[in-house]
Amino acid sequence: MATGWAPEGAVQDQIDDTIMDGVLRARASMPVGVSQTHCDECGEEIPEARRLAIRGVRTCVPCQSERDRRPVSFGINRRGSKDSQLK
Repeated sequence: MATGWAPEGAVQDQIDDTIMDGVLRARASMPVGVSQTHCDECGEEIPEARRLAIRGVRTCVPCQSERDRRPVSFGINRRGSKDSQLK
């Protein structure tokens, strides 16, 4: 159901693009490579089970939990912003 100048399916295209951006951002932040034996943040030993379960892990569970609580900010999806069309 398109409105105004938007082509049919434009809203769904924007939703799909926003989801794909989120997926790509999450994939880019996933650890890769060899796991660390000690946490990058606190220096405590990372349990072997965690190192085997998550390839490329760099933090212990408490430090990773703290990182996950930090707010994440990313840009505005300007594809759908009417303001961007005015500039």
